[in-house]
Formats: sequence, C-alpha cells, structure tokens
Amino acid sequence: MSAVLPNADLLARLNADLPPTGILLGAEILELDPVGRVRMSFVATPAFCNPNGTVQGGIVAAMLDDAAEMACVAQAGKRIFVATIEMKVSFLLPAKAGKLYAEGRVIKRGRMIAFLEADLFDGEGALLARMTSTAAPRAF
Repeated sequence: MSAVLPNADLLARLNADLPPTGILLGAEILELDPVGRVRMSFVATPAFCNPNGTVQGGIVAAMLDDAAEMACVAQAGKRIFVATIEMKVSFLLPAKAGKLYAEGRVIKRGRMIAFLEADLFDGEGALLARMTSTAAPRAF
C-alpha cells in the first residue's frame, strides 16, 4: 500500500489490518482526517482491570499509543510504521471496563520525528487520560 488512499478506503483498510495489540484491545477506527486526527474506540474487558476494578495504566497507555500512531498513519495516507521513542501519560480519572474512546492527533511531523498526542474518554465524554509522545515514522 504505497499510494495515498482516499479516507474511506484508508479507514476500511486500517480496520481490516489492525495489529495484534489493536485486536486484543478491541480497537476500531471510527474516523480519520488527513490533517492527522483519528477517533477510535476500544473495549476494555474486566481482564484489563487491576484489583481495584479499574483499567490498568499500561493498558490505558497502549490505547493512547495506538490512537496517536494511527493519527500519524492517517496523515501519511499510506502504510507506515510509527515507532514510539518516548511517551508521557497523565491519568486524570480511573478508566472502567467497557467501551472507551480515544482521539489521536499529530502535532507536528517532520522527516524523521513526529510529535503526537492522544486523549482517552469514557462513554459519557469524561477525559480519563492524556498522552504526549515523540515517534519515528518510517516507510513500511
């Protein structure tokens, strides 16, 4: 997939070819925008929860990482690999099992480095966590 695809085609292709982590997290790409924005949903199962009954922080971070990286792919409009160099997650409210939503954004993408961010929300729209990251997008 080297040519730039129209949004609907790219959305269908990305949903059909989710990475194993996306499948594990119950990911679905709901919307994408070529400016570098994506909206996704995830299904947080009880198996993702800690003894306190909330989704473990590493799982939340993985959801945010997927959303930010998919935003970078949406901006590229073609298949690329986005390797995270570093990330910071701020946990604002506990996430509970169920459907969660993420919005990923490209802040700036250069030739070698991209600056990304993502937010995670519950079904009522409450902001649960925010991530910023630096990544290295590469041709696949």
